[in-house]
Amino acid sequence: MLDQLKQVDNRRLYQQIADQIRTFIDKGNYTAGMRLPPERDLAQQLGVSRPSVREALIALEIEGSVEVRMGAGVYVCNAAQRKPQALATMGESPIELMRARAAIEGTVVQLACAKATPQALAALRQILDNMLAAVAQDRSPLVFDRQFHETIAAMTDNAVLERIVGELFDERHSPIATRVSAHSETGQTWAVALLEHEAILRALENRDVLAAQTALRMHLLASEQRWVENNSREWS
Repeated sequence: MLDQLKQVDNRRLYQQIADQIRTFIDKGNYTAGMRLPPERDLAQQLGVSRPSVREALIALEIEGSVEVRMGAGVYVCNAAQRKPQALATMGESPIELMRARAAIEGTVVQLACAKATPQALAALRQILDNMLAAVAQDRSPLVFDRQFHETIAAMTDNAVLERIVGELFDERHSPIATRVSAHSETGQTWAVALLEHEAILRALENRDVLAAQTALRMHLLASEQRWVENNSREWS
């Protein structure tokens, strides 16, 4: 007799981890008001990375299963506080998203560098100036950030690449990515990100393909690291 096939679990890793932690809570191992173990301990127990546990805890925070208290840890909420939001609707893993963007946009900027026109470079410079002004006025420069990356994609003259870059950027508005950003983005982190955008633009202006590719990938990987480090430092 053939062994029965098991259903493939195609959920995102952070969703699987969140389900395990919630089940752990529901079984009464931790009751309302109690603090969960530090993320490093949860990661060790579950055999996964700390960033994946962090994303799972943020997902549980969104649905109301836990409360993240800055500088104090993660605490279990009363079951009545849970919001009826399925994990499947929370979006892609923010860390995986940034790594995908680094891979794809690293190639995009290489193509853009070869086709950069004075007009396109001037448009990028204006967008960067708009970002600087927004940060100086304590406003979110996110709309200009999107324009910057999308303008680089448009320089490739490839509508498919332009669409992909735009769609990946817009994943920032998913529930989990939005909450991660709220925990980690500050005027200071945006100031650093602006310097990274300046390095990308300067490389494009110099028609330096390798420098442009390196600067863009380093920017996106640095953005990932800021998300990881800032969230961990605040409540792990």
